[in-house]
Amino acid sequence: MDIRWEENNLLSVREHAYLYLKDMILEGEYKAGDRLIERELAGKLNISRTPIREALFRLESQGFVKTVPRKGVVVSNISETEVIEVFTILSSLEVLAVKLAAEKMDEDIKVELDQKIQELMELEAGAEENYNLEHIQMNRLINKASKSPKLFEILSSLIDFIHMAANMGYETPGRRKDSLREHIEIMKALRNQETELAEYFMRIHIENSKKAYITYIQNRKEKLNKKKMEIPSK
Repeated sequence: MDIRWEENNLLSVREHAYLYLKDMILEGEYKAGDRLIERELAGKLNISRTPIREALFRLESQGFVKTVPRKGVVVSNISETEVIEVFTILSSLEVLAVKLAAEKMDEDIKVELDQKIQELMELEAGAEENYNLEHIQMNRLINKASKSPKLFEILSSLIDFIHMAANMGYETPGRRKDSLREHIEIMKALRNQETELAEYFMRIHIENSKKAYITYIQNRKEKLNKKKMEIPSK
């Protein structure tokens, strides 16, 4: 793989390094227990070790990797149970964020919501591969609108788990488009300060996202079992 990133924007390089390493973990290129060595990764990605080090620190804070004595940084074993637990937590915290956002609505947030709703509606008619970042952007806007720094801090720490599970769930046919429609419904209800309706749509969205993730995991297990059965015994 020939990877070339412009290093004139260090923040962009850091984000690229982080997303690349996380994707490699989620896609199984780096498996649980594999060592991630700064020097080798920096050489592979043709960047300095600093953004690699920061990416590994960020991944460790989120549980994707861990530091093992005398071995260094290794890939963690992220269990299905952990992700389901995150969905359970989100079912309460995200609904609370929507409730607070509706109650504390101001004109500036209304303008941002109007703009985001328009963007989502235009995006709905486009290619599905453009949907990926909307989940995070919507959550960040709602968390900002809730005007609760502590809640924002807690939810921000879960954003990458949310993104990870959403990306996996998007493998379920039709889930990307359904998710985008759910985002639009949440935003419209929030914009109109229909608190109970916004909470309802958020609960439905999280439950549907969880179901899509579970479907992905089940399908992956079935494919792995099928591959094992196809391997001839020696």
